[in-house]
Amino acid sequence: GWQRRLYDAGYAGLHWPVDAGGRGATPTRHLIFLEETEQAGAPYVGANFVGLLHAGPTVAAEGTAVQRARWLPPVLRGEEVWCQGFSEPEAGSDLASLRTRAWRDGDDYVVSGSKIWTSHAEVADWCELLVRTDPRAPRHRGITWLAMPMDAPGITVRPLRTLAGSAEFAEVFLDEVRVPVANRVGAENDGWRVTMVTLSFERGTAFAGEVVACRRVLGDVAREARANGRWDDVPLRRRLGRLDAEFRALWRLTQWNVSEAERTGGVPGAGGSVFKLRYAQARQELYDAAAEVLGPGALDLDRPWTADRLSSLSYTIAAGTSQIQRTIVAERILGLPRGR
Repeated sequence: GWQRRLYDAGYAGLHWPVDAGGRGATPTRHLIFLEETEQAGAPYVGANFVGLLHAGPTVAAEGTAVQRARWLPPVLRGEEVWCQGFSEPEAGSDLASLRTRAWRDGDDYVVSGSKIWTSHAEVADWCELLVRTDPRAPRHRGITWLAMPMDAPGITVRPLRTLAGSAEFAEVFLDEVRVPVANRVGAENDGWRVTMVTLSFERGTAFAGEVVACRRVLGDVAREARANGRWDDVPLRRRLGRLDAEFRALWRLTQWNVSEAERTGGVPGAGGSVFKLRYAQARQELYDAAAEVLGPGALDLDRPWTADRLSSLSYTIAAGTSQIQRTIVAERILGLPRGR
């Protein structure tokens, strides 16, 4: 597949450390690569986006040498797929309230609980899993980050069909699943800190390629408007012009976030929340405009813009709700006091 071709050409994990199987490219060079491949219409990472953009970088940053050698090369080659076991039925935005329990039994953790909105769980080989290992500790301090093999006994995956008709999400039930202690990333009960590393990648450059893709879609929408006579609608033209400016600004913001991470030598910071907050809204506005251009044709689920419009509704919820992003911006960037 495409991922294996990238690996063979030396472009897989371009920004990962050399000792993690990457090329050690700077964040800026990685961003250039994302822009060029997206403009060329290269395939998206698909089902393995968790491994390539979330779990992989986390293991590269926090994992042991043995863990990096075991898990990272198969991700880069496209041979193993990861899913994310963070959200639960009673712990979505308030992730620290998760209830899935894990207790030590010799060299294993025994895990029971459930996860929801787990992308591509049906095809995943591994799951980056958050569990509560100390129920008596303050809720942020009793969490542990585990890598769970999805073929372990006791795992049940139930697909969840979305409004767009796809079943990429699932609910995952865990009934005394045994996970080796050796699969723990970071220290026991230090999983919240490791999770913040994961989420910084998720809200950092993970959506960068999508901005370029949205600009391409915007051009297609404008061409469709010219072809079907909607281009004479002045308010619509202004709306498309504002969206063009919006996506250009989002790309500049991405460049700034990347340059800051490069300057400080750290992982993407809270600036990623500014980007995610505005990008989620802009994406929805883009596909609303596309629906206006299509007119009655927007009701046809076989039209790609229609399916994308339906999926865009999740962007203000997935990867941290817009309200969560506003809180992060207020506290970590603006320095405002916490309050209710």
